Amino acid sequence: MRKLKNILLIEDDQVTNYINKKLINRINLLYQVDNCPNGFEGLNYMKNCLASNAPVPQLILLDINMPVMDGFEFLEEFQKLNLSEKVIIVMLTTSSHIRDMDKLFQSGNSHLIAKPLTEEKFISILDKYFNNHSYGQTA
Repeated sequence: MRKLKNILLIEDDQVTNYINKKLINRINLLYQVDNCPNGFEGLNYMKNCLASNAPVPQLILLDINMPVMDGFEFLEEFQKLNLSEKVIIVMLTTSSHIRDMDKLFQSGNSHLIAKPLTEEKFISILDKYFNNHSYGQTA
């Protein structure tokens, strides 16, 4: 399994961010884990990466229900940045509401993990999306 350079957590619950960051760092596969408390700040983070030619996160773990801009609104705006082939977005949620599931699949994003994030779930994300992919690899 290859190392990722960075991950962005977009989640409004600071306790969840803290736990997820500790879990990810414990696996010791990453160089950087950043977090934003809502989709609006996550979108600005991505735009700032692009404007400064900084590397974009290879993986975004995105909550669905957040204030200011929720996960679905973030996905809609994110698609305008044309980064879909460079960034994997996995939605993390406690929601099992059929409306949320329909909206998720209509958004074109079928990557969903039920909260809480565990080491096994995180490793399965890495195995599924990064084991044989060239995301974020440098020449």
